[in-house]
Amino acid sequence: MLDERKVKLMTRLALYEETEGKEDFKISAYYRKDYVSLHMLCAFIWVTIGYICVVAMAVLAGLDSLLGHMSMAVMVLMGGMAVVGWLAVVIIYLMIASHIYNKKHKNSRQRVKKYNHDLTRLLKMYGRNDSQDSQDLQE
Repeated sequence: MLDERKVKLMTRLALYEETEGKEDFKISAYYRKDYVSLHMLCAFIWVTIGYICVVAMAVLAGLDSLLGHMSMAVMVLMGGMAVVGWLAVVIIYLMIASHIYNKKHKNSRQRVKKYNHDLTRLLKMYGRNDSQDSQDLQE
C-alpha cells in the first residue's frame, strides 16, 4: 500500500531536483569563498573589458575636440581620470558582485541542506517500513 507522506516527499524531492536543484548542486559543490572569488574574478574581467569599450567609444566620439585641444597636460589629466573612473567602477561593481554571490551561495546551501534533510526523512520512512514488513513475515 502506498504511503501518502512518502509520495508527497518524493514528489517534492523530484520537483526540486528538476528545477532549482541542478544549479544548487553545482553551486554548493564549491566552498563559499571559492565560489565568490571565481565569480568576482570573472566580474572584474568583464567590467574591465566593458569600461575599455565605453572609454574607447567616448574617445572616438569626441576625437575632433580632443585633437584640437591636445597637449601633454590634457592627455595626462584624461588618462588619470580614466584610471580613477575605472577604479571606482571596479570597486563598486565588485562590492555588489560579492554581496550577490555570497547571498546566492548561502541560499543555495540552505536549499541543499533542506533537500538532504528530506532525503534522510525518506530513508527513515523506508527503514521503518522494511522493519515492519520483516516483522509481519516472521509472524
